[in-house]
Amino acid sequence: MPTEKKIQQIELIKTKLSECTIAISTDYRGLSVNDMTSLRRTLRDQGVEYRVVKVSLTYRAADEVSMPELKEIVQESTGIAFGYGDPVQVAKALDEFIRSNKVSLNIRGAILDHKVLTADRVMALATLPPKDVLIAQLMGQMKSPISGLVIALNGVVTGLVTVLQRHVEQEEAKAS
Repeated sequence: MPTEKKIQQIELIKTKLSECTIAISTDYRGLSVNDMTSLRRTLRDQGVEYRVVKVSLTYRAADEVSMPELKEIVQESTGIAFGYGDPVQVAKALDEFIRSNKVSLNIRGAILDHKVLTADRVMALATLPPKDVLIAQLMGQMKSPISGLVIALNGVVTGLVTVLQRHVEQEEAKAS
């Protein structure tokens, strides 16, 4: 029979899992208390919550929110970064912290839209530009062919108008 404290922890993990857009699993072994405090502070400033979780309680919470794929990336000594906004920003925040502080925080994987991402995919996600930039690039790509078509059609119309203008000028010259 689980204790009241364990039930509350399971409920908290369930809430985090159901609300987050991405959950990145890490192995925090080797981090000092100062590093862990710095990690939490840095991530919190970017809207990311980092929690050290107990594996058995996390497995139970994952089953209760129909997210069994979480079991693939949660093992012993696991901390999970819960991101609630742009998933790219969460991966960037972790990657930036690891690089700038030179800590041994190993990324095990992530859950994004009920799909498991490997550690390599999470690091690739960290190299993507922000969502706004990607949308702007996509819009530019979509606009480019349309702009080309408008320019091409405008060129044909301009050429036709020029030919007609020259013809009118020649007719006026003949009439005078």
